[in-house]
Amino acid sequence: MESRGGGVPEALAGHPDRLRWNAKYESAPEPTFAPHPLAVRALAEAPPDGPVLDLACGTAGSALLAAEEGRHVTAVDVSEVALDRLGAEARRRGLDSLITLVQDDLGAFRPGTAAYALVLCTGFWDRAVFLRAAAAVVPGGLLAWEAFTTEAQRVRDALPAEWCLGECEPASLLDGGFAVLEQADLPDGQKRRLLARGPAAVS
Repeated sequence: MESRGGGVPEALAGHPDRLRWNAKYESAPEPTFAPHPLAVRALAEAPPDGPVLDLACGTAGSALLAAEEGRHVTAVDVSEVALDRLGAEARRRGLDSLITLVQDDLGAFRPGTAAYALVLCTGFWDRAVFLRAAAAVVPGGLLAWEAFTTEAQRVRDALPAEWCLGECEPASLLDGGFAVLEQADLPDGQKRRLLARGPAAVS
């Protein structure tokens, strides 16, 4: 899919996720564009040189933080409201040449293989999307993910089970080439974070 140029892709015109997230962002306060803590941690782990992929980026400032380090970033989200606000902030900071905004459904998005030094996702879960994201990490690159656990269903009645991590996921879905640097639940138990480094390059 082409990077955002102002129009909504036809396939997303009536997409329920797009409509839901647009409504959420339109009713939310002005974003602070603070980077997600997992993005801060991942970038501190010194990923190899190369671009960053930020999936379900929303209006978090993770893409901006990576761009401020001089990295090219592809920021993907289903909501044009979120992308337009992120794009405006990137222009304000003079970072727009480093950030490509892509409006797409993550279930349809194809990131390519071994293309990114860091793949980040902090608000979405789908096993197929996760496996494609893992395959998109360059040798020695980083995969950073945060998603709901089944514990979250205790306080979020409408949260579908398929949006929640299973036991030991997502680390259990990685092949043996990945080194898990961290996998831990947040203090309230409702979300789990993973940080893993991809297999080293074969010499």
